[in-house]
Amino acid sequence: MEKGPYYRVWEIIPGALVWLTLVLAVVLSFVSPLPVIYFIIVFDLFWLFRVCYFVFYVILSWRRYQRDIRVDWLAKASALPRFRSVYHLIVLPFSKEGPDIVLTSLKSLAEADFPVAERFIVVLSGEERFRENYEAAVAAVKRAGYDSRFFRFLPTLHPKDLPDEIPGKGSNANWAGHRAQELIDQLGFSYDDVIVSNFDIDTCAHPRYFACLTYKYLTNPRPTRSSYQPVALYNNNMWDSPAAIRVAAFGTTFWLLTELARPERLFTFASHSMSFRALVDVGFWQKDIVTEDSRIFLQCLLRYEGDYSVEPIYVPVSMDTVMADTRWQSLVNLYKQQRRWAWGVEHFPFLIDRLRRDKKFPLSKKIYHVWTLAEGMYSWATAPLLIFILGYLPLWLAPESLKSAALYQNTPHTLEALMTLSMLGVFVSAFLSFGLLPPRPAHKKRYETVIMLLQWVLVPVTFIVFGAIPAIDAQTRLMLGKYLGFNITQKSRKTTV
Repeated sequence: MEKGPYYRVWEIIPGALVWLTLVLAVVLSFVSPLPVIYFIIVFDLFWLFRVCYFVFYVILSWRRYQRDIRVDWLAKASALPRFRSVYHLIVLPFSKEGPDIVLTSLKSLAEADFPVAERFIVVLSGEERFRENYEAAVAAVKRAGYDSRFFRFLPTLHPKDLPDEIPGKGSNANWAGHRAQELIDQLGFSYDDVIVSNFDIDTCAHPRYFACLTYKYLTNPRPTRSSYQPVALYNNNMWDSPAAIRVAAFGTTFWLLTELARPERLFTFASHSMSFRALVDVGFWQKDIVTEDSRIFLQCLLRYEGDYSVEPIYVPVSMDTVMADTRWQSLVNLYKQQRRWAWGVEHFPFLIDRLRRDKKFPLSKKIYHVWTLAEGMYSWATAPLLIFILGYLPLWLAPESLKSAALYQNTPHTLEALMTLSMLGVFVSAFLSFGLLPPRPAHKKRYETVIMLLQWVLVPVTFIVFGAIPAIDAQTRLMLGKYLGFNITQKSRKTTV
């Protein structure tokens, strides 16, 4: 990708703003605490507004989720004129994951409420770096008979050390996409009639997902100018995960639910779908970045000069939470996963650089998308620290002359009241989480349901340790030019789904 002359400047800006905020919050708490106290009160008021915003939209999306998973989408889709012309291409890149993970995902595809044997093209793309793992997975698929359950099953091996690539999901999916294009060309299918889903290998789609996706695609006035984003659950191994990891996983789901309710803000995330026409038009997923799942949306947005959007799908897909052999390693891996997601800050310089040179892209949309991306990354890195730690620093360091002032006397009570009101978001999340949980496995005791409720006291810790800190880590690395590679998240399960 050709980069403009100021690309390095745009890389520095997000991290510089974060560190400027944190340093000023500390320094001014010593030098001039009064302005910091005013700022913290205003910031906490703003955060209370954000919590109310969160509660409204998460409940709205939760209700749509509960409604849509009960709809007979196949009946609705099959009544449409073009239903029989639609094919689904499912791309499943994987690397170190074991055959059990692969088989579970293929099982969910085979059991979809859709004519799977007639319309599904499944591409299982392993890594040459882990050839033995790939061969074991393909052999297991054939023993289980899944290779004959679909219209076409295409196993492929992504070569190692190809030029201009970062080893990871993006480069693997890019390779798999080109192999799928060769097959689709041989079959003579129109690209407009193929819907491609780029799934993490642990993704288990809801039985009605593909029927719903087909209906949304066929009823969209411009189906090739949209991506389709499902609700992302992490239920495959939720009951076996440590409490902090469960809270972080639910936090991701609830964040996505609020975004789904406002699709003008929505980027693609993790497992998602789009038209094969758009995928070919943009040259497939970028193979030299870490966060290809959200970058593909920006590629399409820029390719079509702002005429591209994301349509929400309230029928879910489910993936694994981070889980390793030990609790400590699981937490370490969670941190690395969150840092990889936070590396989405790499989109900021890319978007600025491309938009500066695009004269046809509407100015209002330029401002909106840059602001949405920048504000999200900035708040991710700063808000938890400002709310839970730095907000109290000027009160601890205030001089005696200020401690006698009414503002100083009342500020702790004001902050406490604001934080108490903000806890509404935690209570709502705890309540709604039980509507998203899979049934309790037989080997789990009843009291562990109570733990599922009590775990929400960990929200402040997870916000900081697995929210703000990995985000600061990622933005600092980009600021210093220490670029992040793709970290493979270890997936394991004690029980199968």
